[in-house]
Amino acid sequence: MPPEHIDTRLLVELTEQSQDLNSDASRITRSALADFGQAVEPVRRRWWERGGTLAAAVGTVALLGGRRAFADSPSPSPSGSMADDIMALQTAASIENLAVSVYRTAAGLPFIKDGNKTVAAFIAKTTQQHEAHAQAFNAAATRAGGQAQNGPDPKYKAVVDQALPSIKGPADVVKLAITLEDVAAQTYTKNVSQVSNADLRKLFASVAPVEAQHRATLLAVQALLAGNAADLVTIPVDPSKLPAAAGSVGFPDAFYRTDNASPISEGAVK
Repeated sequence: MPPEHIDTRLLVELTEQSQDLNSDASRITRSALADFGQAVEPVRRRWWERGGTLAAAVGTVALLGGRRAFADSPSPSPSGSMADDIMALQTAASIENLAVSVYRTAAGLPFIKDGNKTVAAFIAKTTQQHEAHAQAFNAAATRAGGQAQNGPDPKYKAVVDQALPSIKGPADVVKLAITLEDVAAQTYTKNVSQVSNADLRKLFASVAPVEAQHRATLLAVQALLAGNAADLVTIPVDPSKLPAAAGSVGFPDAFYRTDNASPISEGAVK
C-alpha cells in the first residue's frame, strides 16, 4: 500500500487563518474603542454642563482628585451602570498587565531565551498582543471617566508569585500561561453580557477569542512537551509526526466556560 500523502497546504492555510484572527480582532477592537469614545462623550458633556450647585460641587470633588466622579454618574444605558463598565475595563487591564509581566519574565529565562525558538517567538508575539489589549481597555476606561489601571490583577498576581519560584522548565511556564490566558478568555466572554454598552460588548468580544487562541496553542504545546516531543513544537510542523490528539487537545470545550471568570471589581482601581 503506498504511503499516505499529506497535503501540508491545509496546515499553512490554518496558520494564516490564525494570524488573520488576531488581525481581524485588532481591527474590531479599534473600531469598538472609537465608537465607544464617540458614544460616551456626549453623555460626559451633558453630565458636566448641567450647571447649578450639584455640578459645581461634583466639579470641586473632581479637581480635588475624586476618582469616581463620573463613574458614579447616571449610566447612558438603563441596562447597566457606567461605574460597573469602568470596573470591568480596569479589571481586564489588570489581567493584561499581569500577563505582560509574566511573559516578559518568561522571555528572560535561560531555557526560554536559549531554548525552543518557536516558543520564544510565541511569547514575544503574545506579549505584544497583551500590551495592545491593556492599552485598549485602559483607553476605554479613561474615555468613560475612570482611571487607567496600570497594576496587575491582585488575585492572580498571588498565584503567579507563588508559582514563579518553582518554575524549572518550559512546561512550567506553559502551565502558568495557560492559567492566565484561560481566566482572561473566561472573564471577557462573561463581560460581554455584563457591560451596558454595545461598543464595550464588541470590545470584549473581539479580545476574548484571541486569548482563547493563545490558550489553545499553549495546550497543544503542553501536550507535546508532556509527550517528550518538544522537537515537534515548530512552525512549519510535519503533521505526519504529530500524535492523533494534536488536533483536538487545544479545544477541550464545545462552548467556552465562564466558571472562573474574574468579578468585574477584582482588578478595579481602588
